[in-house]
Amino acid sequence: MTDPVQLRSEVLSVQRVGEYIQFTVVAPEIATGFRPGHFVAVAVGGDNTAMILRRAFALCGATTSQQFAGTIQFVVAEHGPGTQWLVQRKAGDTLDVVGPLGNPFPLPSGPAPAVLVGGGYGSAPLLPLAQALLANESPVEFVLGAANAGRLYGELAAKRMVGRVSVTTDDGSAGEKGLVTDVLPEAIERVNAEIVYACGPMAMLRAVSELAREHAIRVQVAVEESMACGIGVCMTCVLPVRGEDGKSRFVRSCVDGPVFDGLDVRWADVGTLPADIVGADAMGGGH
Repeated sequence: MTDPVQLRSEVLSVQRVGEYIQFTVVAPEIATGFRPGHFVAVAVGGDNTAMILRRAFALCGATTSQQFAGTIQFVVAEHGPGTQWLVQRKAGDTLDVVGPLGNPFPLPSGPAPAVLVGGGYGSAPLLPLAQALLANESPVEFVLGAANAGRLYGELAAKRMVGRVSVTTDDGSAGEKGLVTDVLPEAIERVNAEIVYACGPMAMLRAVSELAREHAIRVQVAVEESMACGIGVCMTCVLPVRGEDGKSRFVRSCVDGPVFDGLDVRWADVGTLPADIVGADAMGGGH
């Protein structure tokens, strides 16, 4: 993993994309180390705020050469007070940013047909991933889903990169009415996929992982757990994951992830303390 740095970074531009806000920030040291799947942790509230916890955002791109060299891009969905403060920032403002954080998506050693599945703004890190796969001569197809048309992200960029983009929305306001898993099997068969990459809500990642298991192909997922510190200290983002030894452990999404093998995550046990987790007896899980 690239060593993260903390920067006081200037906001170069702020752009509304549907219901989201996309930031382009000057951060050359982070841009240099960026790989698809990395994220940044951004301080919110200003210097005198009581909001001490950072907010984590997947990077949707980085520019290391040519125009706007040394910039990074990330997408913000307005939820609570922290993101409400952040989306009010303007070009020329300064943000306190730490990155690149986490482990990136693993790339195949050679060409491997892939389907990339994004839910809402979870599609953001899949766009640079698609570029890396295409550079590796891997056939790529996108499946993008959201609650409605305004919550889709990256559809146009995806269409510019690859030949086929399937879109679903819960309310039918864009693409087909339904879920990404309704159209994913056809996409897997069309491209003869060897691997599925996904990022989005946990329920979607679970369903995508189960479909990949049914098709006997690999699946890598970038989870959207809350990451309060981003550096593995606070333990708020732990997930139950099976290791290579067959034993399950709680792992930290921020430093052990956010990318995991979707077949190793114990989706049904997320948010619980399974009795067979290594160390559960010390935490009371065996009682």
